Amino acid sequence: MRGSSLANRLFLSATAWLVVILAVTGIVLSSVYRNATERAFDRRLNLYLRTLIAEVATPDEPPDHQFQSLGEPLFELPLSGWYWQISRTDSEKPELRASRSLWDKKLPKLEERGADLSTAGIRLGYVDGPEGQNLRMVERPVDLGADGKFLVSVAGDATEIFDETRAFDYYLGGTFTALGIVLLLTTIFQVRFGLAPLKRISESIADIRSGRAERLEGEFPVEIAPLARETNALIDANREIVERSRTHVGNLAHAIKTPLSVIVNEASAHVANPFATKVLEQADVMRDQVAHHLERARIAARPTIIGTVTEVAPAIEALRRTMEKIHRDRGITIGIEANPRAKFRGERQDLDEMSGNLVDNACKWAASHVFIEVLVEPPHEPGGSPMLRIIVDDDGRGLSAAERAQVSRRGQRLDESKPGSGLGLSIVVDLAALYGGSLSLGSAPIGGLRAELVLPGV
Repeated sequence: MRGSSLANRLFLSATAWLVVILAVTGIVLSSVYRNATERAFDRRLNLYLRTLIAEVATPDEPPDHQFQSLGEPLFELPLSGWYWQISRTDSEKPELRASRSLWDKKLPKLEERGADLSTAGIRLGYVDGPEGQNLRMVERPVDLGADGKFLVSVAGDATEIFDETRAFDYYLGGTFTALGIVLLLTTIFQVRFGLAPLKRISESIADIRSGRAERLEGEFPVEIAPLARETNALIDANREIVERSRTHVGNLAHAIKTPLSVIVNEASAHVANPFATKVLEQADVMRDQVAHHLERARIAARPTIIGTVTEVAPAIEALRRTMEKIHRDRGITIGIEANPRAKFRGERQDLDEMSGNLVDNACKWAASHVFIEVLVEPPHEPGGSPMLRIIVDDDGRGLSAAERAQVSRRGQRLDESKPGSGLGLSIVVDLAALYGGSLSLGSAPIGGLRAELVLPGV
């Protein structure tokens, strides 16, 4: 059930259990009803059997009056499916008396079919009738002493049992089908409305993650309220941890920058000394490395902030004005084509850091023109988030595949004549990765390098 919602899983589980319960209950009830119908039919057969045995035990009755007390017209209707038979079993030439319905046929013996005598001295079972009917038959041996031994049998059409059971099964199936539909509708109602607070919490958390809200708001049922409170407490604790991390990073930055400044000042006072020159060189490297790692520590905390959203178009426009001023002496023009609905799921400072490094790098290497394009891509999966794509092109000489792989590594520079420490692209790669994004380098349509930055959008 991967990807399925909790409501769907609960509904499928409830439906499966409901089907199983109704099926088992239906089978049990059908079996119970069949047994009850069969017992009622057997009582009817036993009544006829006892009447016949009483008639056999009173042979003084005139022949035309014997066996007239059964009261069942079907015994008079030929091949009706209702028969009785009395056969003498203690003489070489068996004497046989039977109902008129049996015509000239004979009933089979249950004894010959392996049926056992019950504690009441009778046998019960199903046999095939004269016309292929399925009969329910009861027989009992009777010993009248000097008057002889007899086997009394009574059979009835078992179609009555089957028809009654089948009709009951139809009614039971219809009733259970209607009951199942009602129960399924009730389950759907309970699942949908019972889980509505959880759905509201899920939507509220999505709003918090996308920056549309800061906390879970509103009233929740007693069962869900603790979850909402703990979620809000977790969000508050997360913000406190991030703020403490920023404070520690800032304190560390000030603590390290002061000694470095003292070293640089002392070495600057002795610029003629080769040792002082080396100290200044290494101090610059140390300053760049410290700045890099402090920046990594700072940006590592920022993506954990929930609910921060930045408008991209204003940030890129402000960046264009700044870069045109910085590179005014080279006459670099910067073009922009930005989607006004583009939003970055992160802080403005981090967006400026990443896009600023890319645009500054493009301006350094461009011949005369830099072009910035901001696109918003729809989610790749249902329920996913859109992606923000920032593309920076320049018309410089561009880079080969090997050179592109080299400049992505920290501290690597292809041209020492250009200002910088070689950490810009590395910082962009690290920061983009912390946000779940990526940076790729390629060839620009205008002739130079293309830097493509992918970040989470809103």
